[in-house]
Amino acid sequence: MAKRNVVVIGTQWGDEGKGKVVDWIAPQVSAVARFQGGHNAGHTLVINGQKTVLRLLPSGILHPHVTCYIGNGVVVAPDALQIEMRELEARSVDVKGRLKISAACPVVMPYHVALDQARESKRGASKIGTTGRGIGPTYEDKVARRGIRIADLLAPDTLSDKIIDVIDYHNFVLTNYLGATMVDPSLVIELALSWGEFLRPMVTDVSAELNQICAEGRGVLFEGAQGSLLDIDHGTYPFVTSSNCLAGQASAGTGVGPKSVNYVLGIAKAYTTRVGSGPFPTELTDTVGAAIAKRGNEFGSVTGRARRCGWLDVPALKRAVEINGVDSLAIMKLDVLDGFEEVKICVGYTIGTTLLDRLPIGAEEVARCVPAYETLPGWASPTQGVRTFDGLPKEAREFLGQVQKLVGVPISMVSTGAERDDTILLMSPVNY
Repeated sequence: MAKRNVVVIGTQWGDEGKGKVVDWIAPQVSAVARFQGGHNAGHTLVINGQKTVLRLLPSGILHPHVTCYIGNGVVVAPDALQIEMRELEARSVDVKGRLKISAACPVVMPYHVALDQARESKRGASKIGTTGRGIGPTYEDKVARRGIRIADLLAPDTLSDKIIDVIDYHNFVLTNYLGATMVDPSLVIELALSWGEFLRPMVTDVSAELNQICAEGRGVLFEGAQGSLLDIDHGTYPFVTSSNCLAGQASAGTGVGPKSVNYVLGIAKAYTTRVGSGPFPTELTDTVGAAIAKRGNEFGSVTGRARRCGWLDVPALKRAVEINGVDSLAIMKLDVLDGFEEVKICVGYTIGTTLLDRLPIGAEEVARCVPAYETLPGWASPTQGVRTFDGLPKEAREFLGQVQKLVGVPISMVSTGAERDDTILLMSPVNY
């Protein structure tokens, strides 16, 4: 039976649970491919009580038959990748034999990290809220056509000259504008040469291999990072990430034609969270918000930063569904809402006398949005660990039905806990 090629995409401000969904679906496909972002994205998997946090490695890595790809749209920090690989290899997970990386991936260099952190420091109270891991400056160098790519690390005869040229420019900015310490070119060159030897066995033509798997009908999961509302073009700019987080980027970020992508699975929590700075219409700063954060363990898996929490935002979801072409939704962390006397869904906004049913474009307009809520009864019976739809409390089923009605796309999966198998499948995204 031929398998669909599925893009798994976040429909909120990231942290929706994409990693769990990819890990759960991965046994049905042959490959999982990351197509954007870097090690600023953390995907948490829980299997038999053991937690695994992935940053660069695709979330299919725990399944022995799955080949994992890092596409050209991902910025790669080789030092972070080495650490992540060692963590899994210490648990007898074969990583190096199943991980393949595009030579076109931009490399996160030490001066990118220095720039990222110095800029945030200089911005002070107006900082964007980056992770400080150099992701933005790496994408900037890519677009400016001065970036170091993995292919450059594999060509030691020309690598030094390329690094010296670009580091001279960045050191000028670091010292003269940002008031920071310059980066030593000789140390960067030495490090980059070692990275090249480490990466060389894993570098391959990712585009060609993925296209072959698609042609054979063996199934590819394209794994997004961050969320649609952090997209550099369509998110709450400038409080966004540095890459395109939408389903359309799966094609550009791996070299697979858009006609080969058959299905878009959007991931959304049963509520909304946001980490870092930027507007957040449904944010709760009261005891309800604190309870959601505590129950949901809402802390960033990479940075440890506390996430801001609020009720489910349907206008934001509608925007994400449209710009991604979402076919169905996976609703995550339903169990976090257990025990509330009532639950709320934001069904629209007002800006002055204007009514909106979609999230507006840009941070300034979003900051002006006043949410309008629909209130539904909560449920006293726990949903945690429930693995059938009929096993959910009636009120929880009605909540999901109302979300499906308001957003306008079906719900295909529901997550009721952190464990891999705390999942209800209503329809298969992969199988025709």
